[in-house]
Parts: sequence; C-alpha cells; structure tokens
Amino acid sequence: MALDPQVQTMLASFAGMPALDFTQLTVPAYRATIGAGSAFAPGDTIAAENDLLIPTANGSIGARVYRPVIQGGDSQTLLPLTVFFHGGGFVACGLDTHANLCRSLAQRAQTVVLSVDYRLAPEAHFPAAANDALDAVRWAAANSADLRVRPGALAVAGDSAGGNLAAVAAQQLRDSGVNIAHQVLFYPVLDCATEHPSYELLGEGYFLTAEQMRWFKDQYFGPAAKAADRADPLASPLAAGDLSGVASATIISAEYDPLRDEAEHYAARLSQAGVLTTHVRWPGQIHGFASLLGVVDAADHVLTTAARALHQALHVESFVLR
Repeated sequence: MALDPQVQTMLASFAGMPALDFTQLTVPAYRATIGAGSAFAPGDTIAAENDLLIPTANGSIGARVYRPVIQGGDSQTLLPLTVFFHGGGFVACGLDTHANLCRSLAQRAQTVVLSVDYRLAPEAHFPAAANDALDAVRWAAANSADLRVRPGALAVAGDSAGGNLAAVAAQQLRDSGVNIAHQVLFYPVLDCATEHPSYELLGEGYFLTAEQMRWFKDQYFGPAAKAADRADPLASPLAAGDLSGVASATIISAEYDPLRDEAEHYAARLSQAGVLTTHVRWPGQIHGFASLLGVVDAADHVLTTAARALHQALHVESFVLR
C-alpha cells in the first residue's frame, strides 16, 4: 500500500534539514542528533520504574526495570519478565530513547520489562553488545527473586539493532538451561554480511537509508574486523545453520524499510525449522515506527499486537487491552 500519510507528513518535516554525510560523520556528532524520545508520547502509565546495574563478564552495565499496574489481580502477583534491547544501529540510543516503547509493552502485556543498556560501538566493537545481551539474559533468568518476577517465565524483545541482540540471545541460549518462552523482534537487523534486495529498493527516502546501515555496521565491527565476523551468528542470526529449538517468535517488518527482506527471510527460516513463528509486514510503515507514539497511529497498534503475543507466550493471567 501507499506510505502512511502520517509518516509522509513526518518525513516531509525532515526535508529541510541538512542531510548527514556518512563519509565524514563521527559517532559523537551522530549521537548529538538523537533526542531522548521527547518528541513522542511517553507511553502507557505504569506502576514504577527504577534503574539498576547488571554484572557481566566485562563489568557492570545499566538497566531499567518497568513494572506495570497489575490489572484485575493482587498487587503482589509475580509477573513474567521480558528482557528488552533498544535499537540505534549498535552506536546510539539508550534507556531513555526507548522508554515509551518499554512502558507500553509492560502495561499492555502485563509483564515486567528489563531494558538493557548494553555497550555501544565504536567504544566497544563486536561482539561486545552480543556478549552483554547474553550476560543480561542469563543474569535475569538467575535472579528472578531479586527482580520480583515469576521464575521461568522469560521473553526477549528488541527493535532494530536490539532485535538483533534479542534474536542472538534466543539462538545462543537454547539448550543452555535458560528457558526463553518467546522473542519479539521489531524490524530487526539480522544479516550484517549481506545486503538483501530491499536495501536497493527501499534504501533511500524512507528515514533509514542503506548508506546509514553501512555506516552503523562499520562502527560496530571496526576497521580490524574480518568478513567472517560479520557472518558470525553472533552478528548475523540469519547465518545460523540450524534454527531448530529456538524460542517461538513474533517478527514485525515494515513495508518501507531496507531491513524488510532479512526480517521476512528469518521468519520463513524459523517456520521451516519448526519454530512457531508469526510474521506481520506492517503496511505503509517505515523503520522505527513502533517508537513514534503520538505521531503515527500504527505505533500504538503494533505495540498492542506485540503485547498480545508476549501475553499469550508468557501465560499472564490478566490481560486488558486499552
């Protein structure tokens, strides 16, 4: 279908802004262009949120816990946990930029959300972010009592680069004793080694560009990386040879997104491997649209869809859609 009129309006508002020159752009300069999400609605009202530190093999990383208002139950009810990884091309964004998304998932799915502030490139090249993601999920699974969540009821979720990390965790932790019930991937980065046809078809004019994705990957891997690093399943979940036994998945792709094809290819491969997989190509939408609460109506709708999938997988007793 045609590009969503609300998205068209938003993109038109960017038309007068100077284009970023990715041949000269530095990471600090790029980060300075990223706001804290204040242009968008703050997400659903929740009961509480608090920051903490997660110990990892390489030191502590930050995280934030989002606790929903419990619907129709005892306030002491232990809810399941969803570990969330934010997008930003492995180089930008953080807990604040994705707070609206986390609040909405927490409240609508009736799950506690643990948002992870993994290390960013180029200060920490691949596989730092992937290792942080694995350590964070392992820690969350082992510390349900401290987190005041239901033991054994765990999902992972993420958008864009964070979708990559959620997919990596679901793959790498299968058969590890960490039981991941479901993975929700919003327009994920799944192939750092190959550019799929949607890069050429949709790589210019729809917010995220092919040139920008190449720059992100260059920062993530660094000048010393080998081609094999980009094809490693820790970087490219789509490159994994065997996908059997991976957690069930809900994968959201956007019709006007250069990452569309790799998300859809991954959904097909999971299904072929016998993994229960739901894929939705969101019509008329661009990369990142789930964060655009208050600006694009589809953001509200896709978060409800994702929350419903989390609820179903995690068997939460009470689930109320707004």
